[in-house]
Amino acid sequence: MHSLGFGARDPFGIKPFYYSHTNGVFMYASEIKSMLQHPQFVKELNPQALRPYLTFQYPAIEETFFKGVSKLKEGHYFTYVDGNMEISRYYDSEFIETQQTLEQTVEEIDSAVLDSVQAHKIADVEVGSFLSSGVDSSYVAAVARPEHTYSIGFSSGRFDESVQARELAQSLKLNNVSESIDGDKAFRYFPQILWHLDEPDSNPSCVPLFFLSELASRDLRVVLSGEGADELFAGYIDYGVHTKTKFIMRTTRLLQRLPKKLRHRIADMVRGRSFPGSKHMYANLAPAERCFIGQAKIFDEAEAESVLQADFRDAPSVQEIVDQSYEQVRGSGISELKKKQYLDMHQWMPGDILLKADKMTMAHSLELRVPFLDKELMKVAGRMPTRYLIAKEHTKFAFRQAAARHLPHVSSHREKLGFPVPIEDWLRDEKFYAIVHSTFEQPYVSQFFDQTALLKLLDENYKGHINGRRKIWTIFTFLTWYDVFFIHDGEKPELASTDNTKNTK
Repeated sequence: MHSLGFGARDPFGIKPFYYSHTNGVFMYASEIKSMLQHPQFVKELNPQALRPYLTFQYPAIEETFFKGVSKLKEGHYFTYVDGNMEISRYYDSEFIETQQTLEQTVEEIDSAVLDSVQAHKIADVEVGSFLSSGVDSSYVAAVARPEHTYSIGFSSGRFDESVQARELAQSLKLNNVSESIDGDKAFRYFPQILWHLDEPDSNPSCVPLFFLSELASRDLRVVLSGEGADELFAGYIDYGVHTKTKFIMRTTRLLQRLPKKLRHRIADMVRGRSFPGSKHMYANLAPAERCFIGQAKIFDEAEAESVLQADFRDAPSVQEIVDQSYEQVRGSGISELKKKQYLDMHQWMPGDILLKADKMTMAHSLELRVPFLDKELMKVAGRMPTRYLIAKEHTKFAFRQAAARHLPHVSSHREKLGFPVPIEDWLRDEKFYAIVHSTFEQPYVSQFFDQTALLKLLDENYKGHINGRRKIWTIFTFLTWYDVFFIHDGEKPELASTDNTKNTK
């Protein structure tokens, strides 16, 4: 009797897909924690996952933090016959260069967005929408015109973008429900957030997204959101917008017209220099493979090795990880900017953006739909001329023009904020500093890290001598995750106390 199996993951990695073949048992699931229950599954930490995580802030290699559990890549399918698994690609995003006009580009974007949003609204239940102050979710909400929209913010005023979201909802005549959260609530639920994530992800936006999902789930089962627009239409400043000085911008644009070899030679001269505009010049003149590893860089590799114990230093290098994607577009003739987009679509987007979006919504039994991640819309994005991706100091230039047909000017041109989270304030608050300090002091920490170095990093940040918030949060996230899944054996944690470091009901 033959054993047969087939499975596939969606083209963009919107939903997770894990598989394991250990002890003669083949299993797959959308959550790793479901595999942990199998009597033949042996739970072990994958030592190669930690070093790349410290740089990327999310699980960056194909094998997960659980040894023997891997991710099926986006746009791939597998066949399983008599114990042999074969994996093949069935879809890939394609980037080319065309000579179409700005007017044609904007029209194509808007038409494709309208079609996709309408398709994603089809449901047997009411479909709502997340709404932030940014252009992406605002564009979706403005087109979808849902009965309900939802926003979240922080009680710290400079981090509360829910105020701007409410103002936009009023101007669009949409109903909006919003709430603010504080550090106490964030730290109380943080172990549960990591439990739902399955693997450590230190993107601070996991926290507000968890609470935003809970807020929407009180009323609805399905919501729309704006994930994917930054990758398809070049919305990140790390794609090459590192200055606001017009002279530097104009000079860099002129240098970009030089032959490739000369551009790269100038980039080599600029690399490592610290004059005004040097970062902007290097990012725009160097080959993507040399200057860009994606949207997050927390520890560089030397810093990661300096805090890690020897057993965890042997892992794939950052360059080896990103080269897996860059190799696919080598010699394709596309622009350096589109190479960066391609990398993000196969690394950052499925590994961080979509992973946390799925995990945080499903934590509350909420179905998230992402209209920008549509194959027809990808065709439109893929053939856009590079000059309309970033222009006149604006990221997502043509995309913003399309969104402006439906949004007030201030919303369609607002600078990208992401999901601002006040971890800098939290880590300099005595109460939350004490929680992190207690975690860093735990006996199990020394098997992974140089504890003296960690405590020094935490203290120097607390005193204001350095800004090490992202490094501290990345380590704190991993240690909290390890405590949940290995110290406490993967049981769903009770709410943590912010009065001391013990758990409380």
